[in-house]
Amino acid sequence: MFTRFKIREYDFKLILMVLLLAGIGVVAIGSAEESLQTKQLFGVIAGTVAMLFLSFVNYSFWLKLYWLMYAGNIGLLVLVLFSGAGEDAGGAQRWLKIGGLQFQPSETAKILLILFFAQFIMKYKEKLNTFKILASCLLLVVFPWLLIYKQPDLSTSMVVLAIFCIIMFAGGISYKLVLGVLAIIIPAVAIMVTLALQPGNTILEDYQKDRILAFIKPEEYADKEAYQQLNSIMAIGSGQLDGKGYKNNEITSVKNGNFISEAQTDFIFAVIGEEFGFKGCVLVVGLLIGISLECIAVARRAKDLAGRIICAGVGGLIAFQGFFNIGVATFILPNTGLPLPFVSYGLTSCMSLFIAMGFVLNVRLQAKKISQMNE
Repeated sequence: MFTRFKIREYDFKLILMVLLLAGIGVVAIGSAEESLQTKQLFGVIAGTVAMLFLSFVNYSFWLKLYWLMYAGNIGLLVLVLFSGAGEDAGGAQRWLKIGGLQFQPSETAKILLILFFAQFIMKYKEKLNTFKILASCLLLVVFPWLLIYKQPDLSTSMVVLAIFCIIMFAGGISYKLVLGVLAIIIPAVAIMVTLALQPGNTILEDYQKDRILAFIKPEEYADKEAYQQLNSIMAIGSGQLDGKGYKNNEITSVKNGNFISEAQTDFIFAVIGEEFGFKGCVLVVGLLIGISLECIAVARRAKDLAGRIICAGVGGLIAFQGFFNIGVATFILPNTGLPLPFVSYGLTSCMSLFIAMGFVLNVRLQAKKISQMNE
């Protein structure tokens, strides 16, 4: 169950990048919403403990429970929508409250799906490109995706689809099939978005339509849906090279003037840009890229297909979600509401990502162990 290793085999580089990025998040949250800083720090400490523990447990042990993971995942998502335990926030029902514990199952769903498909695809790797297995994979991802989409949570449902595509690619799906699917999906999505924006169409919720329209015509929505993003780019730009300083008292500060709501979550990058400038932004982007690339590097050395899928899925999740959050903060994408990995406030997201890192670290140790046995 537990992995025996030598200290030099441990991926300290990955741990350092993760802790540094999480530390930046704690500092930035302290400026955005000081009352939440202690909670986030607790989440980082608890997440680090979970990450280190899981890094020493053979990931194959957990993957044996893959059907239990899937069933538990579906069960939690169903409870959010169809039980009195679901908590409504801002018109969306995404939180689950059980006793004194409140968490967001859609965040844990991302990690559980990666683990489930890692084992499922490895079990049927020889038949992956057959119609039966491909149809099974699609059917298995549709259930959690639909439950997340119905919360409604379009942004997280998009992340789930992106993770699924990365998983299938890492699993060895045929390139011809990939190109064929892209040739169908890209124009289909373009047509669907166009139709969804038409008056009276119910494909998207009203607030989702407004977010897309605000991105296309920001001048018409400057006082409404585009307000936060316009203020975000103003805050980032005003930080210039070195920033205005941590917890500064400047009256020209966009953050201090409360012109950005949810600064501790969706727009934490704007706080970093204003207070730490271009240098701070580059550091955050660099760490996100570094963590993603290190996950991919570990995937290439994994001892089996399941390990490769786990690392590729986690690396893709961090890269995709980081790109979307920063893209929203800099107004190069419509507002999605996705948190910045390891940086935005949110204990469920924080713990889920640390747990994912624990699996990646163990894949690295297992790969080292196998290479040494072969020498």
